[in-house]
Amino acid sequence: MNRALRRTLVATAASALLLGTASGTANATASASASVSASAGRAPAVITGHAAALVPESAAWDQAHHRFLLGSLRHGTVSAVRTDGSVRTLVDDPAALVEVAGVKVDPARNRVLVANLDNGVGERSSAATRNHIAGLGAYDLDTGRRLFYVDLAAVAGDGGGHQANDLAIGPDGTAYVTDSSAPIVYRVTADGTASVLLRDERLTPQPGLPGLNGIVYRDGRLVLGKWDDGALWQLPVHRPAELRRVEVTGAEPGALLHLDGLHGRPDGGIAGVTNAFFGAGRDAEVELRSDDHWRTARLTAVHPSTDPTPTAVTAGPAGALYQLTGGLADAIGGHPTDTFTLRRI
Repeated sequence: MNRALRRTLVATAASALLLGTASGTANATASASASVSASAGRAPAVITGHAAALVPESAAWDQAHHRFLLGSLRHGTVSAVRTDGSVRTLVDDPAALVEVAGVKVDPARNRVLVANLDNGVGERSSAATRNHIAGLGAYDLDTGRRLFYVDLAAVAGDGGGHQANDLAIGPDGTAYVTDSSAPIVYRVTADGTASVLLRDERLTPQPGLPGLNGIVYRDGRLVLGKWDDGALWQLPVHRPAELRRVEVTGAEPGALLHLDGLHGRPDGGIAGVTNAFFGAGRDAEVELRSDDHWRTARLTAVHPSTDPTPTAVTAGPAGALYQLTGGLADAIGGHPTDTFTLRRI
């Protein structure tokens, strides 16, 4: 394989980390089955779902409806998944969504917010839009109806590559969205008004690799993770010029390499997942804590993953924490699986 072709394949596969063939229809019940292992109370230890080539990259817990919401890279949809593993399409918006990356529930406004991108693995991907889509959609939690959609690539206004990856929601409903192809964090108010919160060259991704990924809101600050180098950054939302890198203690070199989804825990800590690709990184769930408002942090735990290539961690029933594995490695290899796993940590 020549070097140019190899670089292309590596870049495409790595881009897919940010984040089959039968697409669902809105509010239709997908063909699905599940196996649920022994559980503690109402929190099953393992939820195994089946839906045709779903390739979910993200997950969020919808407490009001007692279900997970999973974003599909392959179909560009959001699926509702019960704790018995049954799957039903909630959001199907082909006029706006190409590939769904980050998904967050906004219970106060009865909606789910969805990050949209095109990294070339979705059914709706095209040469014209690949690496040039970054958007945020808001959808009704009951019906899946679109409330608004904003084109963040247009807001960036630079004509460059853009891919919206993950998002966090502030107390007032403002959403903050990372861009994995550009050193940008967007701000979208509760009514859908969008702007660039931060553009800083220090967050530029390494050539051919995704950069900014997971994001958590913490007391007026955003904690940002970068997939390419595993760095953590702290961004005050009202003083974005004070962006600073978080010094992480208790971590061996490379411990956070390929840091993917992040989740803010009720106790103030942050849980995340790392994944292994191209001989680097490892498949694991990690725990981080800070005593100084995320100026510094310490790595308090690393739990090797039972499942390959985890991409997200989310809350679940009974206050449990779950790790999502959606078959990303198989999808990158051209063989998307029909199975996904939510495993209690």
